[in-house]
Amino acid sequence: MFKKVILIGIVFIAVVSCAQKEARKPVSIRSGTFLKESVKRNKALIAKEEAAIQKYMDLDTVNTYLASPNGFWYFYNEKTTLETYLPKKGDTLVYAFNASRIAGATIYSNEEIGIQEYVVDKQQTIPGLRYGLQLMKKGETVTFLFPSHIAYGYHGDNKKIGTNVPIQSTITLLNIKKDNKNLETEN
Repeated sequence: MFKKVILIGIVFIAVVSCAQKEARKPVSIRSGTFLKESVKRNKALIAKEEAAIQKYMDLDTVNTYLASPNGFWYFYNEKTTLETYLPKKGDTLVYAFNASRIAGATIYSNEEIGIQEYVVDKQQTIPGLRYGLQLMKKGETVTFLFPSHIAYGYHGDNKKIGTNVPIQSTITLLNIKKDNKNLETEN
């Protein structure tokens, strides 16, 4: 009798364990509202920054600003007609720049930052600087107005530039060291 009970128990467990298992339902359901609200906040922030930059440009009657397709504005302090070469991928750019608040106090001076080098599309840098340098020819000085999302963004630089700070930066492109591939295609 005991053996029959054990045998029935084993058969019962085997049948129950072979039954198809039903998938568990998720504990929490994501509605996507956080992401939607974040996008909404970011759009509002960008619109606010762009309006402030536009107001600044409207008050500046001395300079003529150009709009970049990458979402920033700029004007030439010094424009050259002697140079025609624009930086290409792999070129090393030697430049000096500063960073300040739009129409405000200097955050980093040229002296503090020193001379910088950037290899086009092969090194990390803020998007505004990356796009801006590629618009310049050797010897030119350009002032850029970068909204925070293409400057230092939400995190800032973890030093002097805080969260969501639009930046005004004057950059002088001192030299372009052409990549060997670019020298070959130029000739």
